[in-house]
Amino acid sequence: MSLRIALLGLLTAYGSASGYDLTKGFEKSVAHVWQAGHSQIYPELAKMTADGLVTVEAEGARGRKIYSITSEGRAELRAWLIGHDPTGPARSEVALQAFLLPLLEHREALDVLERLKTYAERKLAELEALWAAKHASPVPEGASGVRFGDLALDLGIRQSRTTVQWTKDAIAQLERQA
Repeated sequence: MSLRIALLGLLTAYGSASGYDLTKGFEKSVAHVWQAGHSQIYPELAKMTADGLVTVEAEGARGRKIYSITSEGRAELRAWLIGHDPTGPARSEVALQAFLLPLLEHREALDVLERLKTYAERKLAELEALWAAKHASPVPEGASGVRFGDLALDLGIRQSRTTVQWTKDAIAQLERQA
């Protein structure tokens, strides 16, 4: 369901788009919080069309379709945003590695933590650069008065900062135990 909601959100925020444009837009924005490739996006657009949530407003060369959100799609997006409580546990490879770290030898565990720290620092730098680039140019605000994607980007930055600090603390803990 979340892929469907993400696509409805992109069509609402950016307007009509082709599957290719949505895939590229996904990679530059939503992919920081939800992963999906074109092999998932195109079939979902077909289902959304069949369900009346989007419509094909134009069809071009080589079967390129331009999709736009319908009033039913806007209603589904709104209902999900207002009434949906997140379900299921969050997936985190970092947390899984942290859980399994005691299975390694001391030096190996430290190496894993150093690698996780480097990963988190790189991710933090990417997100902070994205924030800076986004705020260097005027971007229209949404109806709530917040720029589209800013709250999710801020959450990602804060989570990355926390992960960096956690890795530093975990490394220090392992070093004290040596």
